[in-house]
Amino acid sequence: MRKPVIIQGGMGVAVSNWQLARAVSLMGELGVVSGTALAMVLARRLQAGDPTGDLRRALGNFPLPGLAERVLDRHFVPGGKAPGAPFALAAMPTIQPGPALTELTIVANFVEVFLAKEGHAGLVGINLLEKIQVPTLPSLYGAMLADVDYVLMGAGIPRSIPGILDRLAIGERVELKMDVAGAVPGDDFSTTLDPLAYTNGPKLKLRRPKFLAIVSSTTLAITLAKKSNGVVDGFVVEGDLAGGHNAPPRGALQLDELGQPVYGLRDAPDLEKIRALGLPFWLAGSYARPEKLAEALRLGAAGIQVGTAFAFCAESGVLPHLKKQALNASRAGDARVFTDPLASPTGFPFKVVELAGTVAKAAVYAARERICDLGYLRELYRKSDGQVGYRCPGEPVEDYVRKGGNAADTAGRKCLCNGLAATVGLGQTRDGAAEPALVTAGNELSELARLVRPGEEEFTAADVVRYLRSALAFETGAMTGVFADGI
Repeated sequence: MRKPVIIQGGMGVAVSNWQLARAVSLMGELGVVSGTALAMVLARRLQAGDPTGDLRRALGNFPLPGLAERVLDRHFVPGGKAPGAPFALAAMPTIQPGPALTELTIVANFVEVFLAKEGHAGLVGINLLEKIQVPTLPSLYGAMLADVDYVLMGAGIPRSIPGILDRLAIGERVELKMDVAGAVPGDDFSTTLDPLAYTNGPKLKLRRPKFLAIVSSTTLAITLAKKSNGVVDGFVVEGDLAGGHNAPPRGALQLDELGQPVYGLRDAPDLEKIRALGLPFWLAGSYARPEKLAEALRLGAAGIQVGTAFAFCAESGVLPHLKKQALNASRAGDARVFTDPLASPTGFPFKVVELAGTVAKAAVYAARERICDLGYLRELYRKSDGQVGYRCPGEPVEDYVRKGGNAADTAGRKCLCNGLAATVGLGQTRDGAAEPALVTAGNELSELARLVRPGEEEFTAADVVRYLRSALAFETGAMTGVFADGI
């Protein structure tokens, strides 16, 4: 398996959908699907009627008996739900999910990877957030059933994932310990998955994908390389200019005049030390220029990861009118991305694009009724009886406080689950009102317009790849060694 030079970021909820990942993979680079909330994504796509038939074709190729048929029976609405009708809700993720949710999660991850890989030999990865632990095991298993090539994970310390991939590859039971607020010595909170419960026969052997950890610090890279329970195959080294969740600055939090976290020299990773680990790494965070790709290669990187440019290309899942707004703002020179220290329920800074009609606008945020009905970013906490409870600072304040949360932690919090779903056309409708979108992007949003040809209104994933390669003379072989075999 060769190393990709360009990794397409796995963004949002279905922003990095199978169509985008497939387009990048067909260009010879690593296309990545977002694994975030895929159970909800598949359920709602099926309720929308699967008009192209792609989902049902993928379900027809699912290798384990019974699961795909049950998912189709539970969620498919022939012809699609009525316009304006709400989506039926699936169960929210819990530490001991019911069989229907586990099956849906396995199948959903299979479907997304299968469609991205269908009919070609290019590389496809899946991106998961370590912060969203509860659905991790069935998500990995479903992706591996579709022969995913890479697993990428950030937003935490995923030390246990390499070993889990090893065990799933040989069909063995896996366990993932949960982070539970208020846990005391002796507590053992974990979730498990046994492939034998789904194969109805001997252990199914799967190909173990490469594992890339997304890191923002030298210390984390060293820790993962030396103390993980299996092989880490490389790193994506992501700076604070990247979209989505950013790692918090080191030390006491300081805000600039706009209210954004201030990053300094302590937050810049030491690439010399990362290079000394002997593992390939890719640089991310405002690297979407040919000269930045060339610079990354000179610094010893295997290449770059690019998010924002792909997030607003024709194939991504972002709704067309939101893409148009973003491109128009880029052309006009008034594209704004705010690194919000409060928006995400996780407590990590989160980049929010300031677009009209979205919850980035104070009036839209204030008018939205607080609700938590998807639950992917809920915090697990220890209840007084020793059991696990679930709370989110984005839910109704009184609910959060009743569960032991601090009311001050709810200020400014946004519902990322619902807002990101709305960004890709899968938002809920409540009492006739549509869920407002929440759009995230990196700082390079302001420069998107350079990718649009004169007279055109959009650009494609292939345009992005060709643009990034333009200074490297790939076609003449001048970059000998860039496509080296390995990792």
